[in-house]
Amino acid sequence: MPDLATAGAEATLSAALRHAAVALRAQGVDEPAADARRLAAAVLGMSAAQMLAHPEHVLSPEQASRLSRLLARRARREPVSRILGEREFYGRVFSISPATLDPRPDSETLVEAALALVRAEGSPARPLRILDVGTGSGCLLLSLLAELPNATGVGTDVSEPALCVARDNASRLGLASRASWLVADMIEGLDGPFDLLISNPPYVATAEIAMLEPEVRSFDPLAALDGGPDGLRAFHRLAPGCGEIVPDGWIVLEAGHEQADAVAALLGAALGHAGASRPRIFRDLAGRQRCVAMRSRN
Repeated sequence: MPDLATAGAEATLSAALRHAAVALRAQGVDEPAADARRLAAAVLGMSAAQMLAHPEHVLSPEQASRLSRLLARRARREPVSRILGEREFYGRVFSISPATLDPRPDSETLVEAALALVRAEGSPARPLRILDVGTGSGCLLLSLLAELPNATGVGTDVSEPALCVARDNASRLGLASRASWLVADMIEGLDGPFDLLISNPPYVATAEIAMLEPEVRSFDPLAALDGGPDGLRAFHRLAPGCGEIVPDGWIVLEAGHEQADAVAALLGAALGHAGASRPRIFRDLAGRQRCVAMRSRN
């Protein structure tokens, strides 16, 4: 990475962004110019519009040095969201940490699916009780609570540090009074009933983790990625108890794009005795199967 702190007269914003984009592109970063702008905005405390309006802004030595350090981290393929400690998800900004998965746009499909199912039943105003298994940053549960003002929710995770992040996000978004957080392994020890169960469990097959982008395999918690030999380990554990904890409601699970049929079969086998609905499959913006939903019935 170029050392912007020693760039002298060239350390204007426009020059710094040009140097940064070239250096990041050389390291295989997908969107080098956009990433450079986001990091510069954080260092300078400027909006995108302000940076566009003032390309001649000269970076102070301290600003240039800090930006150089952040760019060096991005060049090592650390995601911008990890560097800044936050990620925008479903229109809101969530804090993240090394203990949490980095939320991605694909997971917004789960939020859209859950809302569509609730609204289709005419129940968005009901006092729904939602369970988020493996909540991480809390982005799924909190997004739903923000959209469903009469709902309450419980987020579980095996990681207490992750739950600390979720609690902080709930407080910052004004949702703390409607969310509670429990250390739990899947749904063991939980008491229902819940009206809606959501989860983005680990679903990457163990052998495929090494093939993921560096931003994912090197910085997301391994426990949040590794779904066992076939990627379905968490679904095998989760499905059998869903009918008891959600006796009359929807189960909505994120899955890999080639796993939907297998996950639907697991849910169907687990819920079949309860007269479950046929599975619903929801696709992400790229058209890939991303979520499996099934309704259990009393």
